[in-house]
Amino acid sequence: MVTAARQGGSAPDVARVFPDGFLWGSATASYQIEGATAEDGRTPSIWDTYAHTPGRVRNGDTGDIATDHYHRWREDVALMGELGLGAYRFSLAWPRIQPTGRGPAVQKGLDFYRRLADELLAKGITPVATLYHWDLPQELEDAGGWPERVTAERFAEYAAIAADALGDRVKTWTTLNEPWCSAFLGYGSGVHAPGRTDPVAALRAAHHLNLGHGLAVQALRAALPSNAQCSVTLNFHEVRPLTGSDADTDAARRIDALANRVFTGPMLQGAYPEDLLKDTAALTDWSFVRDGDLEQISRPLDFLGINYYTPTVVSEADGSGTHNADGHGRSTHSPWPGADQVAFHQPPGDTTAMGWAVDPTGLYDLLTRLSSQFPTLPLVVTENGAAFDDYADPSGQVNDPDRIAYVRGHLAAVHQAIEDGADVRGYFLWSLLDNFEWGYGYSKRFGAVYVDYPTGTRIPKASARWYAQVARTGTLPGA
Repeated sequence: MVTAARQGGSAPDVARVFPDGFLWGSATASYQIEGATAEDGRTPSIWDTYAHTPGRVRNGDTGDIATDHYHRWREDVALMGELGLGAYRFSLAWPRIQPTGRGPAVQKGLDFYRRLADELLAKGITPVATLYHWDLPQELEDAGGWPERVTAERFAEYAAIAADALGDRVKTWTTLNEPWCSAFLGYGSGVHAPGRTDPVAALRAAHHLNLGHGLAVQALRAALPSNAQCSVTLNFHEVRPLTGSDADTDAARRIDALANRVFTGPMLQGAYPEDLLKDTAALTDWSFVRDGDLEQISRPLDFLGINYYTPTVVSEADGSGTHNADGHGRSTHSPWPGADQVAFHQPPGDTTAMGWAVDPTGLYDLLTRLSSQFPTLPLVVTENGAAFDDYADPSGQVNDPDRIAYVRGHLAAVHQAIEDGADVRGYFLWSLLDNFEWGYGYSKRFGAVYVDYPTGTRIPKASARWYAQVARTGTLPGA
């Protein structure tokens, strides 16, 4: 069991009050919850194709039904209202809105998100829309996918459609969720859709995701009112060397470049890191970066979304670690192009059901470092949470003290970062509902709300009630 004492000493012994206006929310993703994958004009995404490929997803699970949110959205919004959430971060399914990835929108798809946003607003919940949480229309993948420039151009057109349709309701927008996963797990190790294993394609995909982000920001700004906010969400790796040796320190530098600075460099500083280009020079000369791309990519943002779950520990490869110990799924192919001499190690301490170490100090270090690097850019924790082996007891209750301990520790880390000067504006718990957990299918439960998959019944877990109290009061109680 996770205990407060094992969380880096971060659990508070006194109540901690968050700043006025701090945004409390929860998050989901379209393919993980919606289902209805062939209704109202929606066509297959790369995740539909991937999940239906034998051997790709545990137990052969797919998102065909998921939690059936497409039909039960009103019930789910009512739950959010009962839990006192101030905001809900959801993603739009690109193939539900623009089935081929090009051309006019399907109004029934847009109507679903219009109704969802209206219901959220009626409950006093701020809608936060993510344009891309990994469900690329399959037709665009058939044309080359993210390794090709045209996909970035199509993404900007889709962003304009979404903003035109929803901009009167939705004022907070995120372009991409975790482009590292899209590029390096999707095209490098193959443990995510579309399941390709080409290190050069992964690097090309990373650039065109960056470009798509910049073009989408431009499209959003053109279509949205002046008070709208634009952001991107990155799954930062809090990279730590196994030892203080020069070799391990350099291993951490390599992974930091591939995991973090490949996105923050062009997006926030207008340049790719020189060490990244050098590390990957044997694979590519980066000639796919064209004149003007970096100016497009580095358009100003209103805040930076941060997803954090666990730290990453690396060393020089010496036979004691593996690229498969990075917590992202097993593959004979590495998601780390140009880093063959880096090994990954399991961090010490308690773990979640994913096998991820519980360490809130990683979130504190990440927030304070990013605040120091980008002092004028507000930060929002857009995902943080944990999977545990939850079950409903004979009385129909779901008690999850481990999740409460995990979230308590990480909220304490956020509060401490704010106390120490970091401009953190909000926190979104991952996830609102148990759901389809990508390659793990339905075997991992991240939700604050338990879902009985055969019936679709929702049962708020003890952690949901606990988090609701924190959100309502803006106060993290003492341990």
